Amino acid sequence: MTQPQTEQFAATGRRKTSVARVNLEPGAGQVTVNKRAFEEFFARESLRNLIQAPLNAVNAAGRFNITVKVRGGGITGQAGAMRHGIARALERWDPNLRPTLKRGGFLTRDAREKERKKYGLRGARARFQFSKR
Repeated sequence: MTQPQTEQFAATGRRKTSVARVNLEPGAGQVTVNKRAFEEFFARESLRNLIQAPLNAVNAAGRFNITVKVRGGGITGQAGAMRHGIARALERWDPNLRPTLKRGGFLTRDAREKERKKYGLRGARARFQFSKR
């Protein structure tokens, strides 16, 4: 006898150098990030709000258990990657949500990356201080 398969919706989100693998399944609204509690992993309230924005946009907050494996980058990049992944997973759950998510800008991958340092300069564009004497 086969076990009933729970519906799971997986997606990948990216931001800067971070990659988040998101699994959405119907549940009580528990969020786990790298096997840690959501509030423990993202201590800043602003980052938690950023991540939950796609769920709030489609009135799905508290309807899914979300499991995320995120790696690379810093916590802001990881939060952005998670937001992107959640939005893409919601779209897989219900394709009719696409216009709402697209309008909110949740499905667009933020392509801004760190610009490389150029030779002869202090940074990507910053020069060394000029001295006349």
